[in-house]
Amino acid sequence: MERKDKELARKRRKRRVSARVRGTAERPRLVVFRSARHIFAQIIDDRRHHTLVCASTLNPELKDGKPGSGKVEAAKRVGRLVAEKALAQSIQKVVFDRNGFLYHGRVKAVADGAREKGLDF
Repeated sequence: MERKDKELARKRRKRRVSARVRGTAERPRLVVFRSARHIFAQIIDDRRHHTLVCASTLNPELKDGKPGSGKVEAAKRVGRLVAEKALAQSIQKVVFDRNGFLYHGRVKAVADGAREKGLDF
């Protein structure tokens, strides 16, 4: 499968899921995006079209990570960081949006890290 085909398939899955998954002020949406090198997580209130919390592997807090710990461990740290920031803003419940990516590997690690710190979804 070519790269273009994979991207189109992901976007189709994203459209299908996005039709049902919406974030509100009471229960915002935790959306994950992964690239080849980095992973990004945002908590979004879809009604106001406002990003409440964001974290990624590019954050200075996570740059000091252990060298060679791997992408999955980095994704788990991103999940923990986004959960800490959310809990600081008294956001406890979210809806998880995998953004068309399969729920395994780094995407699952973000969810596990967020649950580990006390985020509920």
